[in-house]
Amino acid sequence: MKNKLLKIATGVALVFTSVTINTGMANQMVLAKTKNPTKCNIYAYVDVSSGQALNVRTGSSMQNKILGQVPVNETVNVIAVVPNWARITNASGGYKGNGWVSLPKLGLSTTGYGTKGVKLYAKTNQNSRVILRIPPSTSVNLLGCQGGWALVEYKGIKGWLTREDQCGAALTTCS
Repeated sequence: MKNKLLKIATGVALVFTSVTINTGMANQMVLAKTKNPTKCNIYAYVDVSSGQALNVRTGSSMQNKILGQVPVNETVNVIAVVPNWARITNASGGYKGNGWVSLPKLGLSTTGYGTKGVKLYAKTNQNSRVILRIPPSTSVNLLGCQGGWALVEYKGIKGWLTREDQCGAALTTCS
């Protein structure tokens, strides 16, 4: 009886250890994939509630230390993204230096003043399919970036804006 209980306990311990190790490894692999930033070089503006500022953190998590803040409507240079986070530098006001901010709190608008609007592309290539035209000087949701391209959402439709069709300044039309 003692041998059977010992074997069962040993088996349970081995299964528990195996699950713990494998789950930990799986989590690390997922984190490694999601933490691999996509490099880019675009400008965006801080789009938070009036009177607030955007926290700049040491890493891409709410648990990371706050380094400083960038006030609403200030322009930042986005140099990399991971899901829901952007690495910024060169804020026009507030915190100076590099750090991570919440991507949904950054804004972007279109240029195209005096035109029929700007093209929203299916891919980061001007030879790709044009999904639709966005009116000039229109605010869009910034979802990410790659190189000089911005992944945006307009009226529920996602696509890519070229660098020349982006305006990362909140208080001007960039024209």
